[in-house]
Amino acid sequence: MRPPPSSQYTCKAYREEMLLLMLERRLCQPGLPETEKAAIQQEIDALKIKMKMD
Repeated sequence: MRPPPSSQYTCKAYREEMLLLMLERRLCQPGLPETEKAAIQQEIDALKIKMKMD
């Protein structure tokens, strides 16, 4: 019987997670203009697709 494949947690995956957290925190800042909120949300959506979260 084969052992299950081990998933490796890479430096790239860590960086992507930290970027996602940073963007989500920026999105919650009070007083952020709507245009900037929309741009940040687009970045978040693109990153989640790249990370296969959505």
